[in-house]
Amino acid sequence: MKGLYFQQSSTNEEITFVFQERENLPVTEDNYVKLQVKACALSQINTKLLAEMKMEKEFFPVGREVAGIVLDVGSKVSFFQPDDEVVGILPLDSEDPGLCEAVRVHEHYLVHKPEKVTWTEAAGTIRDGLRAYTALHYLSHLAPGKSVLIMDGASALGTIAIQLAHHRGAKVISTACSLEDKQFLERFRPPIARVIDVSNGKAHVAESCLEETGGLGVDIVLDAGVRLYSKDDEPAVKSQLPPHKHDIITLLGVGGHWVTTEENLQLDPPDSHCLFLKGAAVAFLNDEVWNLSNVQQGKYLCILKDVMEKLSTGVFRYAKQPNHCSCLFFYSPRDKMGSPIFVLAFSVFLLPPCYILLR
Repeated sequence: MKGLYFQQSSTNEEITFVFQERENLPVTEDNYVKLQVKACALSQINTKLLAEMKMEKEFFPVGREVAGIVLDVGSKVSFFQPDDEVVGILPLDSEDPGLCEAVRVHEHYLVHKPEKVTWTEAAGTIRDGLRAYTALHYLSHLAPGKSVLIMDGASALGTIAIQLAHHRGAKVISTACSLEDKQFLERFRPPIARVIDVSNGKAHVAESCLEETGGLGVDIVLDAGVRLYSKDDEPAVKSQLPPHKHDIITLLGVGGHWVTTEENLQLDPPDSHCLFLKGAAVAFLNDEVWNLSNVQQGKYLCILKDVMEKLSTGVFRYAKQPNHCSCLFFYSPRDKMGSPIFVLAFSVFLLPPCYILLR
């Protein structure tokens, strides 16, 4: 049985992906579940976080968002039984790669997959669904009637966040990084209040948001990265897309929440004073915190369950965008593991840029 791993060079500049032979999994222990993997999503590997958490290895397993069938359960497992269909996110310290025929995982990292949800839908949505819930429910307290600015709304995270905000009765404003993204966002139902095209660098996000909210500012901002310096200090191409941190602070309303994905955000004293005057708050979106600490394990599992429920009931809907492609690796039962058939397919837009399907 083979699994996919990545190996980082000594200079930390190059990453090599390799298939390695793995021993058969031992008898399932206590609270662990043996899972036959049906689909595995490939998300970005945060090598910097792995180094900070002292989790660096010569070979690190690839693929953490998995969906599959329970083959065996440990003696202390209480939530699952053999033949259950489940989905979950493997922890950072998992020794098993998701891209493998079978994995071992603690039962507290899994939830049941609804029958209506396909394997690829489950594995492809679970991560960004978790991020959207963390940002809008736990870091900014989304509620009906609030105004929400979601940067880069055509991304996987942005798409789910928009649908979640609409479901909660919020007024949504979003930015588009290209004409295709703008057209995609304008087709949303219910419609987005305003789509701001930032691809040409001429649109002013702060002015557009203040105009849309009657000068009051937005209640919640979910960014997709921010510019920390002036346009003169950064490359022209880079400065066109993310807004400056001052723009975000300007468009925030009184008591607003700014949820940022910028881990190196730096706020100068005038920025902090402006936030103080508005009574606004800044929160950092790090979805890995749920797996790095078990203090709120119950809330974490509730989020995963709700993401699957909304996917099953149609609250989260799929939309095809032809300009976004995904790479699929199909494994036929007649083929040896590690000999993938490579095909190019359209992207189901809620899915991350690349996902794996095991059959």
